[in-house]
Amino acid sequence: MPADNIPILESILTCPCCGYVKREIMPTDACQFYYECNGCRSLLRPIPGDCCVFCSFGTVKCPPVQMQSCRCG
Repeated sequence: MPADNIPILESILTCPCCGYVKREIMPTDACQFYYECNGCRSLLRPIPGDCCVFCSFGTVKCPPVQMQSCRCG
């Protein structure tokens, strides 16, 4: 996590089905459980053990995980 305990809000999601890549802004107050790929329209869900699609398919873990305040598990 960057200095001053400010979470990174931008992540690059990569669809595991088609490889489509998109830069997204993550919600700061919740984990995002579903995400529809803009490339193939697949509905992405977290890999078992991850709290959200950003933790599973993004370049950066979600803000609640970064802040160690995730209550999804």
